[in-house]
Amino acid sequence: MAFRTNIKVCFSDIDNAGIVYYPRFMHYFHLSMEEFFSSALGIDYADVLHAKKVSFPTVHVEGSFLQKLRYGDKIEMEVRVTKIGRTSIHWGYRGFRMGEGENLVVEGSNVTVCVIPDDFKKIEVPLWLRKGLEPHMEGSD
Repeated sequence: MAFRTNIKVCFSDIDNAGIVYYPRFMHYFHLSMEEFFSSALGIDYADVLHAKKVSFPTVHVEGSFLQKLRYGDKIEMEVRVTKIGRTSIHWGYRGFRMGEGENLVVEGSNVTVCVIPDDFKKIEVPLWLRKGLEPHMEGSD
């Protein structure tokens, strides 16, 4: 089941052309993933990092930028879990301009690997996290 959250385009997100600077979309992906942890899994992302001692560095990322966004626009970001590996989580994202129905402006994906934050040693996806993510797997609607 996909999770959705809203993001407002800030002045610091735009470039000299007056549109969202493309790396900011990757930031939107991450912001929506953090909100997914809080809202969908019921655990604050900071608690995952500091209390649960699990970090999620990105090892692969892709994006397609379909339409421009400007300062003040609002985007509804959709987060999906597309695959849970032994040590990795594959995430999918789609962003829709709010107020225009299903007007897709960006889509992308990234792969994160579970590591211990102190030494970045790779670990298996913790059981508590795997169980929390499984209901949100793509196609589990």
